[in-house]
Amino acid sequence: MTQGGAKGAQGQNSRAKDFSLSRFLITYLVLMGVVFLALSLKPLKQVLDLNGLYTQAIVKATALLLRPFGLVRGVDGSIIHLSGISLDIKFGCNGLEAFLIYLVGIVSFPARWRAKAWGLILGFLIIQVLNVLRIVALGYFGVHMANYFYIFHIYVAQGIMIAVAFLIFIVWLHHVVNA
Repeated sequence: MTQGGAKGAQGQNSRAKDFSLSRFLITYLVLMGVVFLALSLKPLKQVLDLNGLYTQAIVKATALLLRPFGLVRGVDGSIIHLSGISLDIKFGCNGLEAFLIYLVGIVSFPARWRAKAWGLILGFLIIQVLNVLRIVALGYFGVHMANYFYIFHIYVAQGIMIAVAFLIFIVWLHHVVNA
């Protein structure tokens, strides 16, 4: 390594330099367990149903984007009724799961809270915009290419959100480590 490279390494975020993969993985797994347990506890859901509120926002945004195409026949709770198909937006489909995977990754990584906050805000926006567009695409497939809907939904669309969350995390990680 050249002297310039060594100086650059010394200037890195000291928390990121102290990175321990085992500590990151343990923290990540524990936090994921806590987050998903908290989402599933009925007493907490009665106080604040984060998944329900989140789903309603995604349903409204998706229906808003589909309306100009004349595809929306109605909205009922988490269900968007389209011409010939109804989309039931559930946990895993609403983007919350992908965002939580991303959020826990950022919180688990040793970095400054300011970097974490920016990563969370930008990541949230990117994940949600892409998720709504994904649901719009699913609606389009359901109406216009019904034979391919199941394949697109199960084999393409579900994996896309997890991959997007992971990719955004890697980009954030690269930025934080090289800052």
